[in-house]
Parts: sequence; C-alpha cells; structure tokens
Amino acid sequence: MKRSGPLLTLLGGLLLALFMLSLNATTGTGSSSYGGDAPDAATPTPSPTRSSPEPSPEPTESEKPDEKPPPDASYAGRTDDDASAISISVRDGKAIAYYCDGRDTESWLKGKVEDDGSMRLTGKHGAKLNGRIADEKVRGTVDIDKETSKFTAEKAEKPSGLYRATTEVRGAKLDGGWIVLPDGSQVGILNRDGEPGKAPRIDPGTGTVRVDGDDITARPVTP
Repeated sequence: MKRSGPLLTLLGGLLLALFMLSLNATTGTGSSSYGGDAPDAATPTPSPTRSSPEPSPEPTESEKPDEKPPPDASYAGRTDDDASAISISVRDGKAIAYYCDGRDTESWLKGKVEDDGSMRLTGKHGAKLNGRIADEKVRGTVDIDKETSKFTAEKAEKPSGLYRATTEVRGAKLDGGWIVLPDGSQVGILNRDGEPGKAPRIDPGTGTVRVDGDDITARPVTP
C-alpha cells in the first residue's frame, strides 16, 4: 500500500499531461474558424507576370523626299496651231513669260513655279498661262483675249530665249519683246509710243537691234 503513493502521483501526472494534450488538440494554434486572433494563413505571393513585349509598329509608308524647285532655265516654243510663240524664263521658283504673234498681239505674264514644276502665271487684261515643267519642256495652255491655245516650249540654250528692250529713240518710246526659238527663228513685237508692230530682227549674240538707223540693245529676260 505504501508503494501506491508514487504510482498515484505518476498516474496523476500522466492524466494531467493527457488532459493538456487533449486541450491543445481541441483549441489548436491554427487559424480559428471564427477568424479570431490567430494569424491568417499566409497567402502565396503570385509570381510576377511577364508582360509580353509590345509589337513593333508596322512600318508606315515613307514620306516622299522633299521635292526640289525646278532648276533655273529658259523655254521657248509655239502654240499648237503655230500661230504664236511663247517663251518662259524660270529663276529661283519664279517665272516670267511672253506671248507674241509677231504682229499686234502680245502679253507679258508672271507668277510662281511650284516644286512639282506647275505654274499659274497672270498678265494684264485677264491673260493667264497654266503649264508644267516636265522632261525639259513646258506644256500647257495660254488664255489671251478670251482665246485659249495649247503650247509646248522646249528648254532653250543660249542664244535662244526671251529678250526685251525698253528705251527711247528720236523722241519715241520703244518697248520690244523678242522670242528666239531653238531653230533660230524669231518672233517679236516692237511698240512705238504704244503702237504695236513687227519687231526688227535681233542679233542674239549681242542683243543688238537696229531701229530707225539707231542701235538699241535688248537683254535676256529673267524674273
């Protein structure tokens, strides 16, 4: 009977230990179903998603290279009906033109030349010239005295081209225009005090024109 004391003590300790284990198993240290003070279970951190590289933009139609203004040049030719001559001088994006039938009808026109070679020139009394430079020629139409004529003017090499003289001889005011065509032929009008008439022949090499026994000098026309 004396040995029963320690056994009871040992048995009591075992029962206490079992009770404590049972209590821990019941309460637990995990998350409470009521969301109490127990820390939440760790939420796994999502792995960073790799953004797909943005597709390269599709190549757009390349812009056209900047067009350069037409080079400086002179042009001379005739209307399609061969009734009149036309000469055009182009300098620094500007143009001056002369229309002449060699008798009594003429017109000076001027304006701007676009980078694509097109031009819209205007003169007195509603005169108009619409043309375009291409393949070393100017093709277009000219409206003079309400009549429209088509024309072609080829690039002119000196001494071909456009000439003009404005001076006074023996008290008369002279204003003349001359077109020297690539084949060497000439068309011009000389105004004496405002009265038009066929112009005397010009020496293209020197620009000299003989008028009433006196020499005057016509010079190449540039805008």
